[in-house]
Amino acid sequence: MPPLREPGAHPEAEFPRYAGSYRLEACLGSGGMGVVHLARSASGLQLAVKVVHAPYAADPEFRARFRQEVAAARRVSGAFTAPVVDADPEAGRPWMATLYVPGPTLSEQVRRNGPMAPAELRRLTAGLAEALRDIHRAGVIHRDLKPSNVLLTDGGPKVIDFGISRPYDSDLRTETGKLIGSPPYMAPEQFQRPREVGPPADVFALGAVIVHAATGRGPFDSDSPYIVAYQVVHDQPDLGGVPEELAPLVARCLAKDPADRPTPDEVMAALGPPSYEAAAFVPGRRRPGAAAAVPVAGERAGAEEDTHVRGGRPARRRRLPRTRIVLASALLLLVAGAGTGAYAVWGGGDGRESATPGRAEPERTGPGRTTGSGSGPWRTELRGDGGATPVCSSAGSGAALYCSVAGTGTARIDPADGRVLWSAGSAARETAAPIVSGGAVLSTGPDGKLRALDPGKGTALRDTALPASPGGVFPAGDSLLSVADDGTVTALDGGSGEVRWKSPVAGHTRPDFALYDEESGLAYAVEHAPSGASTLVTAVDAADGRASWQRRLDGMLTPVGTAGAGDLVLTEMDANSDTSGLVRYAPGSGDTVRVALPFTLDGPQVAMAGDAAYLLGRGGSLVAVDTTARDGEKAELWRLETGVGRASAPVAGAGGRLYFSAADGRLLAVDTARGALVGQSRARLSGGKLAYASDLPAPVVTGRMVVGSAPDGSVFALDTADPGGW
Repeated sequence: MPPLREPGAHPEAEFPRYAGSYRLEACLGSGGMGVVHLARSASGLQLAVKVVHAPYAADPEFRARFRQEVAAARRVSGAFTAPVVDADPEAGRPWMATLYVPGPTLSEQVRRNGPMAPAELRRLTAGLAEALRDIHRAGVIHRDLKPSNVLLTDGGPKVIDFGISRPYDSDLRTETGKLIGSPPYMAPEQFQRPREVGPPADVFALGAVIVHAATGRGPFDSDSPYIVAYQVVHDQPDLGGVPEELAPLVARCLAKDPADRPTPDEVMAALGPPSYEAAAFVPGRRRPGAAAAVPVAGERAGAEEDTHVRGGRPARRRRLPRTRIVLASALLLLVAGAGTGAYAVWGGGDGRESATPGRAEPERTGPGRTTGSGSGPWRTELRGDGGATPVCSSAGSGAALYCSVAGTGTARIDPADGRVLWSAGSAARETAAPIVSGGAVLSTGPDGKLRALDPGKGTALRDTALPASPGGVFPAGDSLLSVADDGTVTALDGGSGEVRWKSPVAGHTRPDFALYDEESGLAYAVEHAPSGASTLVTAVDAADGRASWQRRLDGMLTPVGTAGAGDLVLTEMDANSDTSGLVRYAPGSGDTVRVALPFTLDGPQVAMAGDAAYLLGRGGSLVAVDTTARDGEKAELWRLETGVGRASAPVAGAGGRLYFSAADGRLLAVDTARGALVGQSRARLSGGKLAYASDLPAPVVTGRMVVGSAPDGSVFALDTADPGGW
């Protein structure tokens, strides 16, 4: 889950290392009652672990409430919540681990991007009603549904934080005189008869949340919670700005009498057929001999109108209904299956190796049109376990492409035409992108060992047992770095598996390696001060372990790239765990330049190209920043709302293009000179349905092609010279 926004003790003041057997890797945020940390299970599953603040751990009443929260969250674990994985409410510091769900909260989305469009509102309303239906079926009343407790994901909204929820059959009741909840989203009976609160209170909150999503404010607004409470009980809601087609339904949800409110099922029935959010703006597909796309005859019928801001001005565009998009994509797949190209299917996950070259299917760039194999786009299917998404990396100047997929293994693919040159099977259930180091291709082997493969033949060279390290190995050129709990760094030779050097990093207790610069051969180790006020940064020569330079910089910083003559660029995090700016440090002169972002970003991923940094945040906000900008100079080059709810890390390519993948398998291209989206491929269907990847591998640029991977188990390449024709 994303960082919490409620006030509370800062997590850095009480950052434990473990909750049960889970090592806490990073702080996601702090709430009034606890701190939420990012952690991983033994299998590598990402978790959000809530650890109670120390003062509350000694409070018997709070412990009882926390036990109730754990019980309620377990009862409702499902498609519309963050499922509980483990918990210990009796520990010295009670904790609960849920599945980590990436995505912004509704409050963050509205704060950064403004009110939602009508189609988005309908989908949000339906999703929240569906979630409440399941929560109520489990016998639980949430009692604190509000924008900050709604996560927006590619699979729809998810409801989180059951800290004050109450099962129907619970004996624990709110104490007299204590107001528990968030006044702008509380039902009248929560103020008047808190012991009699039932499921209709959640429906009232649903109505208030939809008003906030539609207008950026609540139906009852005041700076004073006492005035808000009076308005909730006595006044009519302000529905100005709510779309006309939704206003009557929202008004019913906000009825004073609980009996007059609809049930979640009735809310869904009133909405009618499903509605879907708008897709990102995509330029019209160019046709041979035409300077611009021409609407297909009859296309306007049933099309929806939407707006997209380009160059600061809204441009009208039309969007086909989602049903037509899905049907068109399905027809394209059927046509592709009837063509002369064959899928390249390889590896059975049984550990057997195959040196038989596969054949790739040419990529279709339009209905009935095919780009021939070896001269243009291609698609190769890599069948993984449970529809896993392949992850790829390249070596040298893009002459070789290596891809792995969970439950299947690793393959070398010809980037020119998509042929599988060799494959090495593996039953490993978790797969990272292959590492090319020391003349070997390294992938996950049996029992968690690192398997070295011959890059030319794919035959196994050796299996290397890795040093015990909570963070795994960090690839740094021909070296693989791992950090033990005591802070000792071990560097393995990627080719031989032998230890190259082993030593602590001076000045660090336990460093984390965050960046490797191939040109200089330096790996950058960081360690944050417990207070979060500063970050110790050390540039380590990955070949021999010697420190090139070390500097303590102000702020909570993370290296993301290099610019100029070896300058280091770092992101800076604020007290809310949002990225608020960039820091550019010149080790030669000691000069530090701080660049504030135009707005904070939640968990952005960064690509560097020259002196420009491109930050892609959760929710699809893409910002280009000049890292040389001094005080008073404008740092923002441009900004773009891509419409992608969850994206991979962006990758800079030749010709001033930026590429990244969406969770449904789309590949997007942005012109970095203009800040315009210039191309977008279709979603990659899995079994005739849209599928979404749990992890999003970044695309790989090889020569004139950009290679993406999708949750349908495929790897595909598109021509970087013609993103408008994707």
